[in-house]
Amino acid sequence: MSSGKLDKIFGHIDANMDTYVRRLAEAVEIKSVSGDPQFRPETIKMVSEYGKSELERLGASVTVRDLGNQPGAQPPLPLPPVILAELGNDPKKKTVCIYGHLDVQPASKSDGWNTEPFELTEIEGKMYGRGSTDDKGPVLAWFNVIEAYQTLKLDIPINIKFCFEGMEESGSVGLEELVMSEKDKFFKGVDFTCISDNYWLGQKTPCITYGLRGISYFEVSIKCAKQDLHSGVHGGVVHEAMTDLCHIFNSLVASDGKIKIDHIYDDVLPLTEEEEKTYEPIDFDTEIYKDELGVNRLAHDSKAKVLQHRWRFPSCSIHGIEGAFYGAGAKTVIPHNVIGKFSIRLVPKMDPAKVKKLVQNYIAKVHAETGSPNTVTVSSTHGAPAWVGDFNDSNFTAGRNAVKRVFGKDADLTREGGSIPITLTFEEATGKSVMLLPIGASDDAAHSQNEKLNRSNFLNGMKVLAAYFEELGKQ
Repeated sequence: MSSGKLDKIFGHIDANMDTYVRRLAEAVEIKSVSGDPQFRPETIKMVSEYGKSELERLGASVTVRDLGNQPGAQPPLPLPPVILAELGNDPKKKTVCIYGHLDVQPASKSDGWNTEPFELTEIEGKMYGRGSTDDKGPVLAWFNVIEAYQTLKLDIPINIKFCFEGMEESGSVGLEELVMSEKDKFFKGVDFTCISDNYWLGQKTPCITYGLRGISYFEVSIKCAKQDLHSGVHGGVVHEAMTDLCHIFNSLVASDGKIKIDHIYDDVLPLTEEEEKTYEPIDFDTEIYKDELGVNRLAHDSKAKVLQHRWRFPSCSIHGIEGAFYGAGAKTVIPHNVIGKFSIRLVPKMDPAKVKKLVQNYIAKVHAETGSPNTVTVSSTHGAPAWVGDFNDSNFTAGRNAVKRVFGKDADLTREGGSIPITLTFEEATGKSVMLLPIGASDDAAHSQNEKLNRSNFLNGMKVLAAYFEELGKQ
């Protein structure tokens, strides 16, 4: 790779950071919350207007693919479209597919934000705003790098295909079907796929991610009456739905995080001595991690054990209850119908369909033990298997070399506890390597209050993406 070429690009990025931050602020202002129907027009706008115009500005040929209405939504709710775009078609060059998403999680200042979530606010080098790190910042980083090449009149050493969606935070509804339908058309000829939608393990050492846990998301609906009941009049004489749900929730997971569901660990691969050694060189401090989270104590006391339970063992988390009273003040009501929500993070060899059956059988057994006559329905709203890549292949090698070029040290090779379901789909559709190349730091608080992206991570992340392009061009 030409060091002089990259130095020019790096200098351009340094000189234009204020412009890049203003662009990010514009993107953050769009309330593209895919999970809330009231913001669906904004989410559609984020994809079909903002994303499309930015790509066209860079000279890409852009197709906006309609996905129809969201299944099961009443009244009918249109899904955000998907962008498929191309920049360059030189047969002598390799082709990389870049995936990203333009939707975000819900956010309100009343949730505990220190700043307005949809107004990018920079404080001491930290840029706070919903979507700043997940995933608007990384998507714009790709755009900015391409613009740098073009402004400097430098050759982009690869062809680029883009796939951007607006439903990642809500299960990527419709995307898998679209990608697979384009397997032999749009995605034909893709040599590599890169996704920047996760985070460093810590705050100092950059990472490259080669594995993700999968997910199975469940809803447990329990009905005890035809309408809500007065607890003073009817309490003590009916089998309450909330009591049944609390009993089920209490039966799912132990205080140390071990899942109680029968046979759930049957397909989990045993930890080998060779794998155990891979955790030793990773830059990760459990005390710093504990402080970042603001918890009193972690469930495990060693670096290796903490990372293993984040990455390679399944976990079960309880998320909330729909239909129950949750506002300020007191309301003495017995809810007639409650829906409990929880998920299980899956690891390699765990099949979502099998996990669904195990969960349904277990909850049926636990509920039957109470003798309650209430009706229980267990459904899985979405699921995806785990993914593990080969961190020694040419795609990962390009990423690792790019990180070393920018930071002067090797990236930590990590797996991630979260799920990006489309990763496996891209691997299946292209038959080629998929790599996760994170920009954000571990304390970015994606999905939480005060989500942020460090200015330095944004800056150096763009430099890594440019170096990655150059490394791919050598393949």
